[in-house]
Amino acid sequence: MGIDFVLFDRLVELSTRYRPAERSLMLGRQGFRIQTTFRQEYERTLRRHGIDGRRFDFLQDDGYAETLMRKLGFGEVETMDFSDYEGASILHDLNRKPPRELENSFDFIFDGGTLEHVFNVPQALEGVFRMLRPGGRIVSANGLNGWHGHGMYQFNPELVWTFWKRACNCRVIDCRALPETPHSQYGPVVFNDPAERGHRLRLKDKIGPERTYLYYEVEKTAESHLPDFALQSDYEAKWQGHDTAGVTRFAETRS
Repeated sequence: MGIDFVLFDRLVELSTRYRPAERSLMLGRQGFRIQTTFRQEYERTLRRHGIDGRRFDFLQDDGYAETLMRKLGFGEVETMDFSDYEGASILHDLNRKPPRELENSFDFIFDGGTLEHVFNVPQALEGVFRMLRPGGRIVSANGLNGWHGHGMYQFNPELVWTFWKRACNCRVIDCRALPETPHSQYGPVVFNDPAERGHRLRLKDKIGPERTYLYYEVEKTAESHLPDFALQSDYEAKWQGHDTAGVTRFAETRS
């Protein structure tokens, strides 16, 4: 999808509190161009977060985002794609397990709208987990609503809390609905963990019809691990204590 203004705003904010120690990876070679409709907002975001510079300082001639990432302090970002048609530095099919030399390799992984185009989402998520180092972070922005016909999927905050927190024991730092249009009347909606209340999130009339990202930031810790299975939180709450709970679980042990 590329890095539009609202994702630029999130990355600028992130740069004030997180800097990867070594390698960074971008899933898909994301583009970065100034949205003329919001051109004044870029400088406002930079000033608000105490960063000296103008919007044009972050552009590069070919329209991609490596300069933006480097100048925000995320390092010399490597790029991963299925094909080299956009000049990605690492070729890998996210439908498959990453090669061993990429495991525990990256302190920062940015997914600016790639996972929704991958058919085997569970394998892709586990692949991202494998590639992150303990202490590393994944930042993702994929379609939550309004991206009709754009990718294979639109995602739900339940996926973030179920997979990353409960199944993988990672730390969810941020999980929100992020409208593509800044200052939307719906605004960002922060999603809490549904398991804390034991029922699904009540989102009626909170998410607008416009294009909206599911934006999240997750940290892999030393205690994180790949899951044998993942269960949706409200069903898991209903099953707890039931006589037949857990009798029929088809779980594959990850290696």
